[in-house]
Amino acid sequence: MNTYTKFTLIIVAIIGTLVWLAAGGINETKTYYKTVAELQQMGNAAMGKRLRVAGDVAEGSIVREGRQVRFVLTQDGLELPVVYDGVDPLPDTFRDGAQALADGRMGPDGVFRASKIQAKCASKYEAKPGASAPSRRSSL
Repeated sequence: MNTYTKFTLIIVAIIGTLVWLAAGGINETKTYYKTVAELQQMGNAAMGKRLRVAGDVAEGSIVREGRQVRFVLTQDGLELPVVYDGVDPLPDTFRDGAQALADGRMGPDGVFRASKIQAKCASKYEAKPGASAPSRRSSL
């Protein structure tokens, strides 16, 4: 075998390995965004898939048990129990009534196992009723 053939085989092997690793990484990080209703309609098809589910945190549902945080996401009258067991601290805006986005996988027991939580409180950023928007004058 001549030098060019060996070099070509090595390059093909390296490129093939990189393509295989990239394809595996894309499939592993692919996340589907679902509503609570869509997730419940998926049934057993939701098991094992990485999903993102959004909803409102139900009033009085947040329970802290050591590192775990249990809560319920609600949307259009449907409820989804969620267990967060991630390493990142929960956002400051995560509280009862806040909009939350849970990133994780559905468990066989019907509980969504979240590894990441994002939260926002829309009322925090809205203008007070009857208040006008502040003027933006320059102080030059």
